Amino acid sequence: MSGLASAANIPELRKRVIFTLLMLLVYRMGVQIPTPGINGEALAAFFEQYSGTLFGMFNMFSGGALENFSIFALGIMPYISASIIIQLLTVVIPQLEQLKKEGEAGRRKITQYTRYGTVGLALIQGFFIASGLEAMTGPSGVPIVLVPGLQFKLMTVLTLTSGTSFIMWLGEQMTERGIGNGISLIIYAGIIARMPAAVGKSIQMVTSGDIPIIIVPIMLAMMFGVIAVIVYFETAQRRLPIQYAKRVVGRKVYGGQASHLPLKINISGVIPPIFASSIMMFPATIGSFIQIDWVQKASASLSPGTIYYYTLYVAMIVFFCFFYTAVTFNPDEVAENLKKNGGFIPGIRPGKKSAEFIDKVLTRITVVGAIYLAVVCVLPTILVSNFNIPFYFGGTALLIVVGVAIDTISKIESHLVMRNYEGFMKAGKIKGRR
Repeated sequence: MSGLASAANIPELRKRVIFTLLMLLVYRMGVQIPTPGINGEALAAFFEQYSGTLFGMFNMFSGGALENFSIFALGIMPYISASIIIQLLTVVIPQLEQLKKEGEAGRRKITQYTRYGTVGLALIQGFFIASGLEAMTGPSGVPIVLVPGLQFKLMTVLTLTSGTSFIMWLGEQMTERGIGNGISLIIYAGIIARMPAAVGKSIQMVTSGDIPIIIVPIMLAMMFGVIAVIVYFETAQRRLPIQYAKRVVGRKVYGGQASHLPLKINISGVIPPIFASSIMMFPATIGSFIQIDWVQKASASLSPGTIYYYTLYVAMIVFFCFFYTAVTFNPDEVAENLKKNGGFIPGIRPGKKSAEFIDKVLTRITVVGAIYLAVVCVLPTILVSNFNIPFYFGGTALLIVVGVAIDTISKIESHLVMRNYEGFMKAGKIKGRR
C-alpha cells in the first residue's frame, strides 16, 4: 500500500495509470454496443450451445464481444495476425529489413504497414463472419440475422472493421501515453472481465452435477500450481558475468567493476501463445462459417481437443518463442556494445566469440522457455477440455493474466526506481531468479 501511495504522488505516473484505466473503460463500454441487424437472443442461445468449442476460446480473447456480437466482435486478433505477417516478411523481404534498421523512422513505417494489414484482415474476416451468420440459426431454428442481404454484409463489415481499427488505436495510445503494453492489456482486460461469469458458471455446473465435486479441489490446485510456475519462470534469469577493464585517465582509474548481463528464461513473454492462438483461431473460425464438407472436416480437426490442434499449437508456440527472441534480441549487437564499453565475459574473447557464446546460452534458455510455455498452455487445456471446465481456467488464459500483470508491475516499478522509491511491492523489486 505504501508503494501505491508513492505511485499516486508522482504526477507523470499517476496520469499514465489513470489514462490506461480510462482507455480500458472505453474498451469495455464498446464491448457492450451490439452490431445492428442481429437477433441477440438467438445469438446468445447459439453461443451457449457451442461455448466449449473454438467459439468459446475466441469469445474469451475478445472479452465477450463475440458473444454479444458487438462492434468489437473481431477484437484485437486481426492486428496480432497482421503483426505476425509483417514480422515474418521482415525476415524475407530485404526492403522491410532495411526499414527495421533505420531506427524510429523505419519503425513508424513498419507500424503503418501493420495498420494497413489489420484493416485488410478485418475486412476479410468481417465479410466471412457476416456471410456465415446469415446461414446460421439458433437452437430453436430462429435466424440470427434479422434482415439478410448485401446491406447487412456491408454494414457488418464496416462496423467490425471500424471497431478493430479503434481497438488498435486504443492499444497504441495506451502503450505510448499509458503504462504497460496496450495490446496485451486489452486482452488481459477481456479475460479478467469474463472471469466472474466463468466462476459463476463453474459453480452452477458443480451444483447441477455436470462437474463432479471431487474435481473442484483438483481444479483449484491445478490453477494455483500453474500460477506459481508462471511467476517462477517469468521472473527467472540466466545472468552472464561481465567484467569491465580498468582504464587510467590522468591520475584516476575508471572501470574494473564486475556486473552481469541478465537473460530472461522467457524473453518472448506472452507473445508466442497469443500469436499461436490467433493463427489457430483464424482458419478454424473461417471454416466454421463455410458449409462445405472438406472445410468442415478440416475445421473440426483443428478444434480444441484434437491431437492435430495440440500438435500444431505446440509447434507454433516453440516457433514463435525462437522467432520473437531472434527479432528482439541481437547477440552481435550486445557483444559489440560490450566491446565498445570495455566489457567482456570472463574466459571469452570480446567481439565475435562473445556473440557466439551469448547466442549459445540464449538458444539453450529459449529451449527451456519454449518447453515451459508449451506445457503451461497445453496440459491444463487438455484437462479443461476433458472435464468440461471453461477456457478461462486453462493455461493460456492464466499465462496472459499473470504475465501481463507482472510486466505492468515491473514497468510501474521502473518509474518508481527512477525517482528513488523503494518499489511497488512490499518486499521491494521483483527480483529475477538465477
